[in-house]
Amino acid sequence: MTDTFFHPVSGFDLPRFAGVPTFMRLPLVQPDHPRYGDVDVGLVGVPWDSGTTNRPGPRHGPRQLRDASTMIRAQHATSGMRPFEALNCADLGDVGPNPADIMDSMARITTFYEGMKKAGIRPLTAGGDHLTSLPVLRALANDAALGMVHFDSHTDLFHSYFNGTMYTHGTPFRRAVEEGLLDPKRVVQIGIRGTMYDAEDRDFAAANGIRLILIEEFHARGVADVMAEAREIVGTAPTYVSYDIDFVDPTFAPGTGTPEVGGPNSYQALQVCRELAGLNIVGADMVEVSPPFDTSGGTAFLGVSIMFEILCIMAGQGR
Repeated sequence: MTDTFFHPVSGFDLPRFAGVPTFMRLPLVQPDHPRYGDVDVGLVGVPWDSGTTNRPGPRHGPRQLRDASTMIRAQHATSGMRPFEALNCADLGDVGPNPADIMDSMARITTFYEGMKKAGIRPLTAGGDHLTSLPVLRALANDAALGMVHFDSHTDLFHSYFNGTMYTHGTPFRRAVEEGLLDPKRVVQIGIRGTMYDAEDRDFAAANGIRLILIEEFHARGVADVMAEAREIVGTAPTYVSYDIDFVDPTFAPGTGTPEVGGPNSYQALQVCRELAGLNIVGADMVEVSPPFDTSGGTAFLGVSIMFEILCIMAGQGR
């Protein structure tokens, strides 16, 4: 059992609407904190959306996700997992971006996560737009390519945008494959749908062995069957999980910049995470929650509920 320093504040001790919000009411342990080296899983905010190409707003995601996460309690209702007793978990604060410079922001993010990796801390990230994943992967995969389970309505495998812009929320995993951060034959992308400019991203996936599971196949086969294949693809080697909230149908998660209709419901959004059990997850992210389009706060609460599901799977791995 972990020491009580890393246990979240209980709603029996302080009402959930009171106090300074941290992720899941965990202690704030930034890199200069004396207990930083004792953290097993660090929850990190990356308030940055300079890669967004249409509706901005995910830079405000971490703050709203923190606030919504005060409703997360200590025990998973189905599995019985109590992740805060299985692991030392903490809110590590935000990576401060440079909102006027994409390259500088990515360098800052990578440096922050390199420090986490050196300290042996597995990251659970709240973005931010999906370009956030690239600098995180640069830190986590600097010694060996990772597999990836990717939930999204878009592949994010495009070569570039507009007049050759190489770094947007539509390009991170193209860059990650090119940089050797991801092993494409151990990458599966689930939920892909929506209208298209062309098939360039899907052609890249086919040419490099990336498995695309389109939404039609997802619905036809069901969660359990699809996720059994996903586990087989990534195997037991180190794997990253990237979860774009627009994987979920906008009926259930309207607060995102690039919604696509026809997606999973909120229960299926949780189910796919539960089917990650047994994987060797070295890091994960929840991205593209956009508070300006989330007037009810329901998207953010779904987002942190998904983060808790992933955290429970990471806790099941032990230290």
